[in-house]
Amino acid sequence: MAAPILVTGGTGQVASALAAAGGAAVRVVGRPAFDFDKPESLVATFRAAAPWLVVNAAAYTAVDTAEDDVEAAYRANRDGPGALAQLCRAADIPLIHISTDYVFDGAKGAPYVETDPTGPTGIYGASKLAGEQEVLASGARVIVLRTSWVYAPTGRNFVRTMLRVGAERDRLRVVADQKGCPTTAADLADAIVAIAAWVREGWREAHGGIFHAAGTGETTWHGLAVATFQEAARHGARVPTVEAITTADYPTKATRPADSRLDCAKLASVFGVRLPDWRTSLARTIDTIRTA
Repeated sequence: MAAPILVTGGTGQVASALAAAGGAAVRVVGRPAFDFDKPESLVATFRAAAPWLVVNAAAYTAVDTAEDDVEAAYRANRDGPGALAQLCRAADIPLIHISTDYVFDGAKGAPYVETDPTGPTGIYGASKLAGEQEVLASGARVIVLRTSWVYAPTGRNFVRTMLRVGAERDRLRVVADQKGCPTTAADLADAIVAIAAWVREGWREAHGGIFHAAGTGETTWHGLAVATFQEAARHGARVPTVEAITTADYPTKATRPADSRLDCAKLASVFGVRLPDWRTSLARTIDTIRTA
């Protein structure tokens, strides 16, 4: 049997999408068999799988909870990925590590490029930034993919929450002063599979480092909510009124970046990969949800 692509993250959105996109070439692992809180499980899983490539899609993603659960966030987002990178270095195989737009403070006022200064506004972003630094310093062949506003037909995400709450209420209040690039897990998985094909042909120095990988185009959380209901209406769903509010109107424990749009030109230049327009992918996702 050919060596697989080992994907961490268990039943998470990106790991599940990679399982669908990669088919038999992908082996997905997650807790309890693979657990960043149990370093010995990493070694055992790695040896049993004998992969040619690792994709780390495992992370602590509860943005607000992380503010009070700092050690757990850093174990999952820094220490675990660092240990995984060391295993990849020792085996001389590449690692693709998934990171986030929340490494930025959102104050630039324009889409971020990979070389822009970072400045996370909360523990989640800070722990993910520390994870980037850890894997890049490992000596392994590493590709860091920063993505944003990820959602899928399954799991806990903004789009599914809007559909659920919109079915229960006539009016919703959604933040309209935070900008970003919505990204489907399926599109990100397709991008990773395409990158893997390039890497398998032969590693080049240009392949290593940080890349931005997000849906094409931009919107706000309010814009994404409105678009979600517009797409759901094609399937007969009721459409609530979506009131635009400010971040100050909806305080949260963690501060989110006000404008975390990502410039993904480097990904297109090096790998020839560009994720689809976010509206197209949203429509496809809603179709999947409503016809399931």
